Amino acid sequence: MPSFHDPDPERTPGLEPGGGVPPGETPPGEDSTGGTGPRDEQSRGWGKGPVIVIGVLVLFFAVTVIIWAAIV
Repeated sequence: MPSFHDPDPERTPGLEPGGGVPPGETPPGEDSTGGTGPRDEQSRGWGKGPVIVIGVLVLFFAVTVIIWAAIV
């Protein structure tokens, strides 16, 4: 039983009886989604952990500079 994307041999020009292609003819194209793999589940962007660590370091540096400026 042909799938939804298979060409209908009765209505496809250039096919011989039985679905063959005569010499010099271009066979019908295949569907473009037949062999796709699984969906790529990789996350995009930064995770929460690195953002929190960088934020804490920036905050620590800013507080240190403010305290140092107040003392000097």
